[in-house]
Amino acid sequence: MMEAHIHRAQRDRTETAETSGDAAPARATDVAILALPETSASVIYGMYDLFLSAGRDWGLVVQGKPGPQFMRPIVVSRNEGPFEAGNGVLIKPHASLASCPPVDLVCIPELLVPPGEPLDGRFDVEVDWLRQRYESGATLASACSGALLLAEGGLLDGQEATTHWAYCDIMRRRYPAVRVREKRALVISGDAQRLVMAGGGVSWLDLALYLIARHASVEVAMQTARLNLITWHDIGQQPFAHLAHSRQTQDAIIARCQEWIAEHYHEPAPVAGMVRLSGLAERSFKRRFQQATGMAPLEYVHTLRIEEAKQMLEATELPIEAIANEVGYEDASFFARLFRRKVNLTPAAYRRRFSAMRRALQRHDVPDTRSAAPARARSAD
Repeated sequence: MMEAHIHRAQRDRTETAETSGDAAPARATDVAILALPETSASVIYGMYDLFLSAGRDWGLVVQGKPGPQFMRPIVVSRNEGPFEAGNGVLIKPHASLASCPPVDLVCIPELLVPPGEPLDGRFDVEVDWLRQRYESGATLASACSGALLLAEGGLLDGQEATTHWAYCDIMRRRYPAVRVREKRALVISGDAQRLVMAGGGVSWLDLALYLIARHASVEVAMQTARLNLITWHDIGQQPFAHLAHSRQTQDAIIARCQEWIAEHYHEPAPVAGMVRLSGLAERSFKRRFQQATGMAPLEYVHTLRIEEAKQMLEATELPIEAIANEVGYEDASFFARLFRRKVNLTPAAYRRRFSAMRRALQRHDVPDTRSAAPARARSAD
């Protein structure tokens, strides 16, 4: 049985409201948030609350009474009955996919599915429904790995797209017609720009703010951000990306080399060290390493070094030149150029952004379990 919430979503909407800045929309935007057992309740209901607060809560705080409602969200799922989300929280959908009323916007939270796990028709019902909604003119917006559902439906073929950094390579391999842009936190593409994707983790907040700005106004989105202390993730995903390829491979020789390099990446000529350990000819080793990890051996070493440098920039006050030496680079300027190319921030900018976050967490008694690395004399590869 559909709740009164759904009936309100179906009624004719003609109310207007005045806001400072941009003109208010002629009517509220109806939003369906797709819920699956493979999603987390925090994203589903985080989106729900943020959309519901747009306009309403600013008036409540500033004028003492609720402001106009610009977004009307509902939670929908394959079936109407309650179910447990991936993190064990009970989800109670407002409607099934079959009974969902017409909406302007559909939001897809993340999928709690390991990267590379075959989908094998697992979400065919949801994918077909998404296709139907897109064909009827709705905008489809995904957070994090939820973009896999758009790709499964062929909706991203020939389009630019993004997803969580850990799923970017999987998307490239599984859906070769998709132009994956892993460095971008937000991508808008498709017919009339009706496909919107946010990259990783909490970038669903960026997604929600963008959608509020697009369907209500920029001013309403700014008000929502101010009330909820939301900061836009303008630097993209690169600073957060750890080794997506670091999982041990099924190639026993290469897996052994991965274990060795994790402790010896700082040493001179680490690639030559892995070649010796493997017992293979250099050309054979490099070919097998590339096949097993998706990276050339030297690229893998650079990535390990950069990840360690990130941790040191966050947790220590060492000069950048000292950090470069510590992770294996004698030439600090080369390290700085490499870091910027891989992370999209200079080492100094990275430290400014993320060391403050670490200090704030530590002030609230969140322990840092990483021990400081011992000083070593290191040279570049």
